[in-house]
Amino acid sequence: MIVPIEYKEMELDAQLRCDFFVENAIVVEIKAVQEVLPIHEAQLISYIKLLKVPKGILINFHVTQLFKEGQKTYVNELFRNLPEY
Repeated sequence: MIVPIEYKEMELDAQLRCDFFVENAIVVEIKAVQEVLPIHEAQLISYIKLLKVPKGILINFHVTQLFKEGQKTYVNELFRNLPEY
């Protein structure tokens, strides 16, 4: 999905693309890298802020145990403001 970027009420043509945007609520970014770098985390955090969603998941397939080592969840201020059920 192309991530829209607005600056001073203008939409920029930056062609940012998130890997998956699930139910307009969660951004999923897929990697297959030896080490998740801060730039990968910054990319996901930028996507969740630009898309105005509370949660993002970074999945790295270059690990031996995907469940334990290969995923990390990120939340922003929108997540803290969600109502509890």
